[in-house]
Amino acid sequence: MSDDCIFCKMASGAIQPDVVHETDNVFAFRDQNPQAPTHILIVPRSHIATLDDLQAADQDLIGEIVLVATEVARKEGIAERGYRLVANCHADGGQTVFHIHFHLVGGRSMDWPPG
Repeated sequence: MSDDCIFCKMASGAIQPDVVHETDNVFAFRDQNPQAPTHILIVPRSHIATLDDLQAADQDLIGEIVLVATEVARKEGIAERGYRLVANCHADGGQTVFHIHFHLVGGRSMDWPPG
């Protein structure tokens, strides 16, 4: 846990996001600045700064994150039409909070490149 990390504060309960799903290892909540009708962040409770900091021991955690994403997509009614699951890595990759997290976005057509 990092004392200055907003996601660590959420994981500890110091900050209360709009949680839509949670497990012992992962929580998912609505993004406060949504980029699509459905925009949910899926975050591990353990602090891992970037995707580059993942270790082999984190394989089960990453698998759980993806499974949570698919379950949330079904609950939100976007699974059948389609959705996007995105993780940004480092500043040039668009990462602004340095605690890994995945953006589940859907509810509209997802063009590529995004814009």
